[in-house]
Amino acid sequence: MEHKVREWKQVMIPYEQAVEELKVKFKAIRKEYRDMNEYSPIEFITGRVKRISSILEKCKRYNIPEENIDEMEDIAGIRVMCQFIDDIYKVVDLIRARDGKDLSIVYEKDYIGNPKDSGYKSYHIIIRYPVQTAFGTKEVLAELQIRTLAMNFWATIEHSLNYKYQDKLPLDIKERLKKTADAASMLDLEMSDIRNEIIRAQLMFEQKSNLVSDIMENLEVLISLGRKAEAFEFQERFDLLWENSSEQELEELLHEIKLTLPRYKMFENADRDHAAGTSNV
Repeated sequence: MEHKVREWKQVMIPYEQAVEELKVKFKAIRKEYRDMNEYSPIEFITGRVKRISSILEKCKRYNIPEENIDEMEDIAGIRVMCQFIDDIYKVVDLIRARDGKDLSIVYEKDYIGNPKDSGYKSYHIIIRYPVQTAFGTKEVLAELQIRTLAMNFWATIEHSLNYKYQDKLPLDIKERLKKTADAASMLDLEMSDIRNEIIRAQLMFEQKSNLVSDIMENLEVLISLGRKAEAFEFQERFDLLWENSSEQELEELLHEIKLTLPRYKMFENADRDHAAGTSNV
């Protein structure tokens, strides 16, 4: 028994590693967009490795020998959540761009253009992903699901109900689920119609948040230099500005604070000297 448990643990290691690495890579893509003050098509990412009990259950249901479990496509699973339907296809393009590099696409299934009869919608991509383990390189299959928040909410509820009824949902629940799937689709369509407005509002909020963070960090530097009086004066001005001010006013305040710090003053003087030298040529 102990040997069997140890064996299963070894089997699962590359899948666990694949999930962690893929999560890091998708989060890095999202961070890149946000660092550039651009809208990210990726809202958030989750990942999981199928439980051993679920793997054994699936082996039994589909007559898969245990020694062939590496043929299962969903032991490692990554879910990428998006705000809008258009974002899903942007994420799909990002994944396709990596095909043959750090992953290989096996096949794709578009359940958004072709929903399941139940109402299920999502975009699935099955990939082969190589991981470097202590025992050498191992290539594993992983399932990537890309969907909107509304699609994910619906799919999570459906999955729970299917688990409860062992995939034999009562007719009335099936019908109600189909209605809620239609409602979720309508929500996604409505959100898509005002997508540009939502994105603009979110970017404005993000930019203002970044400005506020920069101001607070620079005030901390000023305090650490022993210039508390100046820092408190700037803090008072910030307190008056931050709720109702424009980005421009906050940027001007940040620039003023930076000019009081030695390293920025040095750069500013160097720029001024360079500009003066250029004008004399």
